[in-house]
Amino acid sequence: MLTKKISLISLGLLIVGAIASIRNFPSTAIFGSSLIFFLIFAAIIFLIPIALVSAELSASFPDEGGVYHWVRRAFGEQWAMLAIWLQWINTMIWYPTILSFIGGTAAYLIDPALAQNKVYLISSILVIVWILTLMSIFGIQLSSRINDICASIGTVFPMLLLIGLGFYWVLSGRPLQIRLDAASAIPALTQSSNWVSLVAIMASFLGMELSGVHVSDIRNPQRNFPRAVLYAAAFILFVMMFGSLSIALVVPVQDIQLVSGVMQVFTEFFTAFGLEWCIKPLTVLIVIGAFGGIINWLISPARGLLHAGEFGFLPPIVARKNRYGVSPSILIAQAVVISLFCCAFLLLPSINGFYWFLMALSTEMYMIMYVLIFLSAFALRLRIRGPAIFFRIPGGLWGLGTVVFLGIFACLATIAVTFLPPDNVDIGSPTTYSLIILIGSVAAILPVFGFFIYKRLFSSVTVS
Repeated sequence: MLTKKISLISLGLLIVGAIASIRNFPSTAIFGSSLIFFLIFAAIIFLIPIALVSAELSASFPDEGGVYHWVRRAFGEQWAMLAIWLQWINTMIWYPTILSFIGGTAAYLIDPALAQNKVYLISSILVIVWILTLMSIFGIQLSSRINDICASIGTVFPMLLLIGLGFYWVLSGRPLQIRLDAASAIPALTQSSNWVSLVAIMASFLGMELSGVHVSDIRNPQRNFPRAVLYAAAFILFVMMFGSLSIALVVPVQDIQLVSGVMQVFTEFFTAFGLEWCIKPLTVLIVIGAFGGIINWLISPARGLLHAGEFGFLPPIVARKNRYGVSPSILIAQAVVISLFCCAFLLLPSINGFYWFLMALSTEMYMIMYVLIFLSAFALRLRIRGPAIFFRIPGGLWGLGTVVFLGIFACLATIAVTFLPPDNVDIGSPTTYSLIILIGSVAAILPVFGFFIYKRLFSSVTVS
């Protein structure tokens, strides 16, 4: 039976759908015109390399893929457990940021001032995450088609509308909050503070490795997959660049709200153009789009962590599934972890500081996992001889080595700058912020050693 192949355009749209998100625009916009340089730079050294490496790994192991299995084949079970744990804990840290975005956006239906109210945001996050957890335990999920509709209505349309309004703002001669010239677009690279923008930009590119699973679903993948990656990367760059610039051009950089910056700029646009009645309908669309994007994000990481149970890293009672095919213990543990991360509100002086801290810590965890993916790709290429099944990065070991070098450099640079506070976000004392990031990093990684100890002492599971 022949499997229907997807088109080049469809694959490109799948990649775009996995990466592009309107909620990332404000955190990139706070860096003004310098975001142009860093977006292009990050796409070259990270976005394209991780897509190509993921495609090769997916093509080499089409029957048993994913981060856990890639790293296990290259370096063994313990490193694989670390990789899947980093992917899981990253999602737990990331979840409050998307939930705060939903809460901050929904505030525009009641009172925009609520978007900067800690009690409101914490309450919104906790209510939403526990409702979704209870729904997930009983296996209540929206279909992928409904998710796609939600994302199309509430993500793609607002993105293009924001960019269109930004262009109209400039063409109509209205005042601009940043300069658009070559001098301001190329930052002083010797200043470490300018490199902090990599955190926000890399956070906008996370998830590109998911595109590799489609490498066998496209005709002539050796030729068409790189093209799809380049087309998708170009579109992602377009929407990220001009969407972020639309915010930076209208709202003073120091006033951009990371949680509700999207609705903040839409309010400015609609008020200036006499379209205030559009604010609430658009708010509803964006909230629907955000829900469509996260509805399955509680179950997906739980399923990933279940791989650890299959290899003996979790007690059987924790990995036990109910009749709906999910582990209630893991889902409840996830909700508890997400709730605990909300306590960062109490440690940081501002909503922007809370959002940035979680985004930086989440990005750091994901970057460490990406380092393992890049190293695994190179190690496995050395072991696997013969022609590629579907796709292999051109240029032999030199081609792969160049891609891996660029990717690891991007990851390590991003990890380093997560410890540097941005100048235009109120995070309190820079020393305190760096210390909180360090403590958060240790606290996020440390539990994985407990799984190693459990496996060694209590588990008899071995998988070849």
